[in-house]
Amino acid sequence: MARETLAHLRKWGAGALRAADIDGADLDARLLLQHAAGLAHEDLVADPQKTVDGALFRVLINRRAASEPVSRIIGQREFHGRDFMVTPDTLDPRADTETVIEEALAGEASRILDLGTGTGAIAITLLSERPRWTGIATDISSRALAIARANAARHGVADRLGFVHGSWFDGIAGRFDLIISNPPYIPLATIATLERDVKDFDPHQALDGGPDGLEAYRRIAAGAGAHLAGSGRVVLEIGAGQAADVTRIFELAGFSRLNGRKDLGGHIRALTFGLPRL
Repeated sequence: MARETLAHLRKWGAGALRAADIDGADLDARLLLQHAAGLAHEDLVADPQKTVDGALFRVLINRRAASEPVSRIIGQREFHGRDFMVTPDTLDPRADTETVIEEALAGEASRILDLGTGTGAIAITLLSERPRWTGIATDISSRALAIARANAARHGVADRLGFVHGSWFDGIAGRFDLIISNPPYIPLATIATLERDVKDFDPHQALDGGPDGLEAYRRIAAGAGAHLAGSGRVVLEIGAGQAADVTRIFELAGFSRLNGRKDLGGHIRALTFGLPRL
């Protein structure tokens, strides 16, 4: 195929994505062009008339037009200012989860437990922001844990973050100042109605919250008391509209709700619980 200018490819790609009703077409086209051409954003701005072979870029645009997320195509996602490797075995970290990070960083801790870590984005971000913290990250998927380990090494926290293969608290010993999780919270019957970039590309195991979307919270509430330090916190991501139900689950398990934090859309996205002090 003949070489084409960056400006022409970028314009064509954005147009193709708009025609496919892809939100953020201009940004997605730029990111895919940077990836395909091996260039930085500054390169596209500095020399838009530079010519490259556009064959790979056109393939990537066609994949995005079919609803495959950019992060899946390029193999990484930016989260809280850092790039994390993602694969079909991991949930794609999203901006809403940064609300959970903000809530966790608002309090003190030294030892943390991240349940269902996926890419490791939560635990790795917290340890990166708090150099004195250490932690354990768990996941039921051994393949997801391999990616989390790689991300931990990439961001220089591998010496402070251990990994356990198992479901929720399986294999976990000791107590933690912070137990944190972004668990599956989509009701099973709702998954089929989600946008294609979610239902077709995120692992269903990381989405499926059981018949009512609350099963993971019941499991966490049942086990957290045995692993939480006396003044520790449980910080959880929740789905829109789930605050009352999740609060009820934790209160029945003996916890007190300490805080709720809203995301940019105005939904309570993070809940914090603690054990009553004697």
